[in-house]
Amino acid sequence: MIVALPVKPQFCVGPIILALTAIILFFAGTTIYDLLAYDRYALQSMETWRLVTGSLMHTNGYHLLLNIVGLALLWALHGEHYQPLKFIKLFIWCSLGTSVGIYFYSPTLIWYVGLSGALHGIFVWGACMDLLNGLRTGGLLLAGVTAKLAYEQYQGSSADVASLIDAQVAVDAHLYGAISGGILFLLMWLFTRAVGRLSARRETL
Repeated sequence: MIVALPVKPQFCVGPIILALTAIILFFAGTTIYDLLAYDRYALQSMETWRLVTGSLMHTNGYHLLLNIVGLALLWALHGEHYQPLKFIKLFIWCSLGTSVGIYFYSPTLIWYVGLSGALHGIFVWGACMDLLNGLRTGGLLLAGVTAKLAYEQYQGSSADVASLIDAQVAVDAHLYGAISGGILFLLMWLFTRAVGRLSARRETL
């Protein structure tokens, strides 16, 4: 069975904007990198933008390429849910959730960059959306990412990947991002249900 990719413009704009932003910032130079990367000590000096912008920075070209490929795979899996504004908001909130999780629950992680935490959140959100739309594959995807996260927490990061990206893989960021994606889906679902019930009540008055 051939699965059609979500190539309509409304499904592509969000991921393209995110990819281009990450690429542009990668070539912007070390000054921008130092200004935007997640840095615990800088955050303590109220440089709060780093909670989001840290996700857009990358250690080297391999790191950027791996994350862009991951973003493309997510688009291929769940792109039909990626209306531009919704996708950008989803990325921002998953980035924020990842960074807040690191700050409060991983105090030894001083420095962090990369899309991977937010991408794990977007992955979980997309899998939940699949389930909401009656696609059983969403359950398989959730089971797969849960197993991956559990393995990373138990076994740690891959030494090969760490060598490739010239940095230790922040497995805690993956966990916090995934949790953020799940929480965002739940909040959006509850909000949609509440609005639906309110509309129904108004129609019966």
